[in-house]
Amino acid sequence: MKDKIEKPEMTKEFTSECTTMLAAVSDALYAIGGKWKLMIIIAMARGNNRFSELQRQVTGISARVLSSELKELELNGFIIKKVSVGYPVLIEYELLPYSHTLEELVGAMTRWGIQHRQKIRSDRSGDVS
Repeated sequence: MKDKIEKPEMTKEFTSECTTMLAAVSDALYAIGGKWKLMIIIAMARGNNRFSELQRQVTGISARVLSSELKELELNGFIIKKVSVGYPVLIEYELLPYSHTLEELVGAMTRWGIQHRQKIRSDRSGDVS
């Protein structure tokens, strides 16, 4: 008779660790969630600081959505809007030091995204054979 492999007992109770984890992820998703915020931050980190540059670099984002996302990023302390007085008025956005706290997350998401794309391509090519 084969030895049974014991599985750890699973509980459906909410532990304080689970509650803390869920709250933390919820807070993170509130601050940087959605389709565009991290992409905007990445584009800004590569030197795109003007509205039109960001709209060109972040493919598919509308001006209205970009404006809204920039406001939310500013409210959450990731960026600052700088308006220079003169003619024409020059508006630029700048990353604040707090935005650098996202570097590890962006790196992990980049690695995972590359891995996931390769997996999907591999799975699809396997279906054709």
